[in-house]
Amino acid sequence: MGPSRHRRRLVSAVAGPAKCITAAALVAAFLGPQRALADDSGISFWLPGLFGSLAATPGVPGWAWSTVYIHNEVAAGAGQQFPRGGRIDIGIAGRVDLVAFGPTYIFATPVLGAQASASLLGVAARSEASAALSLTGPLGNTIGINRTQDLTSYGDVIPQVALKWNQGVHNFMVYGTGAIPVGDYDPNRLANTGLGHGAIDFGAGYTYFNPQTGNEASAVIGLTHNFKNTSTQYQSGMDFHVDWGASHFFAKQLQLGVVGYYFQQITDDFGAPASLGGFRSRVAGVGPQIGYVFPLGDKQGYLNLKGYKEFAAENRPEGWNVWLTFAISNAAPESTAPKPLQRKY
Repeated sequence: MGPSRHRRRLVSAVAGPAKCITAAALVAAFLGPQRALADDSGISFWLPGLFGSLAATPGVPGWAWSTVYIHNEVAAGAGQQFPRGGRIDIGIAGRVDLVAFGPTYIFATPVLGAQASASLLGVAARSEASAALSLTGPLGNTIGINRTQDLTSYGDVIPQVALKWNQGVHNFMVYGTGAIPVGDYDPNRLANTGLGHGAIDFGAGYTYFNPQTGNEASAVIGLTHNFKNTSTQYQSGMDFHVDWGASHFFAKQLQLGVVGYYFQQITDDFGAPASLGGFRSRVAGVGPQIGYVFPLGDKQGYLNLKGYKEFAAENRPEGWNVWLTFAISNAAPESTAPKPLQRKY
C-alpha cells in the first residue's frame, strides 16, 4: 500500500465517529448565558464551530461513537442587556464545561446515491453564570445585583440525519438536526443546561480533499428555526451560520490546520423589550486545530483538539472556547478504495 493510499484509509476510518459529533452542534442548547446570543436570555441552539475540516466527506459504514469535551468562557460589557422572559440581565458572564456523547450509524445502502447516517447525542454539563444587575418587570421581584449561579445537570437530546456524496476530490452534504427540549431548564435561573424550547436546523456543506497532497478545505452553511419558549413566551429569530476549516495531513496520522465560524441572526426576536428592538446578534471566531488518527484494536481512533477566539460580537458576550474530541469507528477495509475522513470537530 502506497503512502497516499494508506493516508486515505486512515482518514476514512475516522469519518464514522466524526458524523456522530456533528450532532454536537446541539450542545449550544446546553450552554446557558455563557454562549449567549440574541435569543431568549441570549441562548442559541446552534453552537458556532460545530462543523470543521472534512465535514462533507463520507465515512465507513457501521456503528461509531464520539465523545466531545468543550470548555467555554465569555463575558459581556457592563452595559449590555439580555432579555429573559420578564427580566433583563445586564453585564452577564459565564463559563461551561460539558461532555457530549452518543452513537452514529452509517448505512451501507445508498440513499439517493448518497451515504446516509443517523446520530443521537446526549449531554452532561456544568454551567456557571453571573449578571452584574438583574432588572424585573413592574410586577416582578426586586432588583438583584451581582447574581451568580451554577448548575451541574443534563441537557437536551439532539438527533441528526445526513446525506453525503463523493465525486473524486469533491464531497457534498445535506443535513438536518434539532433539539428535543428535555434538558434541565428554569427561566428564573441564570445557569441552565437545557434550552427551554425546541429548534430545527438544516444546511449543506462542501469539502475539497485531495489525498495525494493531503490538502483539504471545507465549509458548511445552515439555518436555524427556533420554536417559542412557552415558559417565557419568547421566540428567538432565525439564525444563519457558516462553519469552515482547512487542514493538511503532514504524515499518515497527523493533521494540522485552522478553523473558523460566522454566526448572524437574520430575523428579529419576538418578546424582547421594545427598548432592545429586534435584538439580532452576530459573532465570528477563528483558531488552530490538530488531529491524530491511530489504530484501536480492529477499530480506528481519532483525537482532535481545536480552539476559537471570538470577535465582532453584537448582542452577545464574547470569549474563547476549546474542543477536545475522541472518536471511534470501523477501520476502512484494506481491499477497498477508501474514502476521506468526515470530521466536524
